[in-house]
Amino acid sequence: MAAAADPAADQNPKDAEPHEPTEEADAEFVEEEYDEDEEDEEEEELDGPAAAAAERERVQSVFRRLSSNPVGIRVHDVIIKGNSKTRDELIEAEVADLLRAAPTVQDLLRAASVASARLHRLDVFDAVNITLDAGPPELPGTTNVVIEVTEAANPVTGSAGVYSKPEARSWSLEGSLKLKNLFGYGDIWDASGAYGWDQTTEVGIGVSLPRFKSIPTPLMARASLSSQDWLKFSSYKERLLGLSFGLLSTMNHDLSYNLMWRTLTDPSHASSKAIRRQLGHNLLSALKYTYKIDERDSHLRPTKGYAFQSTSQIGGLWDTKGLRFFRQEFDVRGAVPLGFYNSALNVGLGAGVVLPLGRGFMDLSSPVPDRFYLGGHSSPVCSLSGLSSLLGFRTRGVGPTEPRRLVPSDSDTGSAAPPGRDYLGGDLAVSAFADLSFDLPLKLFRDAGIHGHAFLTAGNLAKLSEGEYKKFSVSEFQRTFRSSAGVGIILPTKLFRVEVNYCYILKQAEHDCGKTGIQFSFSSPL
Repeated sequence: MAAAADPAADQNPKDAEPHEPTEEADAEFVEEEYDEDEEDEEEEELDGPAAAAAERERVQSVFRRLSSNPVGIRVHDVIIKGNSKTRDELIEAEVADLLRAAPTVQDLLRAASVASARLHRLDVFDAVNITLDAGPPELPGTTNVVIEVTEAANPVTGSAGVYSKPEARSWSLEGSLKLKNLFGYGDIWDASGAYGWDQTTEVGIGVSLPRFKSIPTPLMARASLSSQDWLKFSSYKERLLGLSFGLLSTMNHDLSYNLMWRTLTDPSHASSKAIRRQLGHNLLSALKYTYKIDERDSHLRPTKGYAFQSTSQIGGLWDTKGLRFFRQEFDVRGAVPLGFYNSALNVGLGAGVVLPLGRGFMDLSSPVPDRFYLGGHSSPVCSLSGLSSLLGFRTRGVGPTEPRRLVPSDSDTGSAAPPGRDYLGGDLAVSAFADLSFDLPLKLFRDAGIHGHAFLTAGNLAKLSEGEYKKFSVSEFQRTFRSSAGVGIILPTKLFRVEVNYCYILKQAEHDCGKTGIQFSFSSPL
């Protein structure tokens, strides 16, 4: 018996798990063992059309048998070919148990499809082909699974791009370089860099392993240096130097540890009192856990399904003054098809809280960079980290503020320019959105994926630390919700996603930075 299952390179990872297998309609199945009675009756040689017709009949009879009743089978051996560099134990650890556990031919075909997807996700093979051959003659009802891989012809890959954030009036140049399978363990070494005019600079190097000895989960380690410029919004620059370690990574769970040396500076010397109190050096030692379920049919344009994400972070595992905090964030999404013009209603709700830790913690201050901020033009539909998105408002343009220090002008008049205000973020954040997407009437637009949408977004921030929780009122928090509405056109491309939106500010507070009008957004589709 021999069978071949086509690889599922483009399969969604969640669809590739064993508990949700898919039938391989295009699998080739050639019978040599299970129709023994028919083989005994057709020993005589056939040639020409008669032989071809007999072969087709044998194959069709196999498919009829597979479609009507389960056919028992046992995997005798797993044979690996084509891996000149990749270790056999890596491939076996990824798929051998899955294949050996299949009790029937039907289950084995499904397992072969899942195994192919798993090997493709290692990102070190150009092609994966899994074939089922007959087992030893003395062991009837067995099969040998042959896994033939084609290792990447070029182990070095790279990417680069330029991205824009019009709301921050900034551009960034980003690039990465990967070296795959250097030691044959599926290890991927990468170096990345990003340079943002006027805002962000980051460089980092890292390595990831799909498995390490008996540990059944991917491991990751990374060293990075980043600089973030928030002078325009909150009068400080942030620089981080440190290490991050991925301790657990599965389909639904992710656990990481970060050890960072954080420096906050104010080159303008005009920051508000709340910002000045947090300037200087601190050690950030934080453990972060994320639980995620995403059953939506698309990340760019969901039309059905649901998603949920919970992120918990504990900072200050070492006794570090000022950086001991607990941060919790929830995000829920849902998409419902409406049945006309490929329309769908997406709704989402996000909430988060950050609290300082220590004796008398409610009278302490939470770290400014770890607070929640609302504003920006990024789409709240695509990603699950959309708590900060509030269309129509500038980045960090919502929430508690404090006036900056007045800096005298160098002019002869001695007059001073208006100092402006620092946006301080909030310890409690809630945001929600509703988005109706629909096809445009022209076929040209539909074929290109260009579609329209109408949206409504709302959110609010509140300060709880430094004793402010005593002044918190649920009714006041509800009354001061900021909101916006609008319509727009979305143009998806291979390089980036473009949104052209008209936003109308429904409600904003005195010092919020919101603006009614046309707004553009360019973002990576990844």
